Amino acid sequence: MNKHVIETVKLTKTYPGIVSVTVLKGIDLTVKEGELAAIVGASGSGKSTLLNMLGALDRPTEGKIFIDGTDISTLNNNDVAHLRNKTIGFIFQFHYLLAEFTALENALFPSMINRGKIMKEDRERMAQVLTDMGLGKRLKNKPSELSGGEQQRVAIARALSNSPKIVLADEPTGNLDTQNTQIIFNILRDLNLKYNITFLLVTHDQNLAKQMNRIITIKDGEIVNDIKN
Repeated sequence: MNKHVIETVKLTKTYPGIVSVTVLKGIDLTVKEGELAAIVGASGSGKSTLLNMLGALDRPTEGKIFIDGTDISTLNNNDVAHLRNKTIGFIFQFHYLLAEFTALENALFPSMINRGKIMKEDRERMAQVLTDMGLGKRLKNKPSELSGGEQQRVAIARALSNSPKIVLADEPTGNLDTQNTQIIFNILRDLNLKYNITFLLVTHDQNLAKQMNRIITIKDGEIVNDIKN
């Protein structure tokens, strides 16, 4: 049986102010290794806040988060950053590629940060990942020379640079047309099957969500439905 790589216990997030706002309300969630899951819900329901919490980009007000068995509330900021860099990959709606670097160099950037230099084996592995994504002839192209769909594929490859167990994606196809959305989903599904990577995607695209193995619906900061397809 696959182990839990994500677990939250009574996860709560409140933003203080003249009127404090509680965005997440005691969420209990477990995600197994190798799952391909979507988080859906209306704007303002807490989807992106939850993803930020799971990615250790923000701290909860109350409750606990376990990432690959580690209670991140026990870690200092440096240890959290190390765990995040080693265990979690991120894909965003906008690709955020560096304009002056090639597709391969952009994909290698997290490895360079992690090791302080680019190793030969990292370069070869990421070149193969990009080739598997149909970008074998585009390795030396800069972002301005790539289409929107190709740029997002490079961003996906970058998320895999440090061989993470978990990839968190916030509206990864939000800027893409239907054809490129399907291409991106097919790539994520293939990576999930090939490497047993856990993918957790926030999306407004119901057609995309229906192709996932699991759909988690959030409303007003609470999980109101959790369906496995």
